[in-house]
Amino acid sequence: MRKGQKKRVWTPEQKSEIVHKHLDEHISVRTLEREYTADRSVICRWVKEYIAEGESAFIPKGHPGNPFAALHTSKKLSELERLRLIVAKLEIENERLKKGYWVEGVGANKVFVTRPDKSMKSSKH
Repeated sequence: MRKGQKKRVWTPEQKSEIVHKHLDEHISVRTLEREYTADRSVICRWVKEYIAEGESAFIPKGHPGNPFAALHTSKKLSELERLRLIVAKLEIENERLKKGYWVEGVGANKVFVTRPDKSMKSSKH
């Protein structure tokens, strides 16, 4: 990808079409690269994935992410989920205090404040 160029998102159908043209119709990767303006390495990766996994290789696989990330904005939390969220937040705060700082504010206004009596470079307590 060239500098300043947006990342192109390919649909599973487009990937499948390109791979099948290469495997079934024996069209070279270089020709497909020019025809679809897709990078050669991307096409080769799709072919390898297709050979290993079949059509399921092109189905998006969602990422698990952080299970606590959106909990604070969720309206309907069970009592157990709410308590787990509180425990997780307190554990994070406790670890930060052990390291000698705490957080004030939220989002873009977040500020990390260090304790004056504790050096950030010292690992000794």
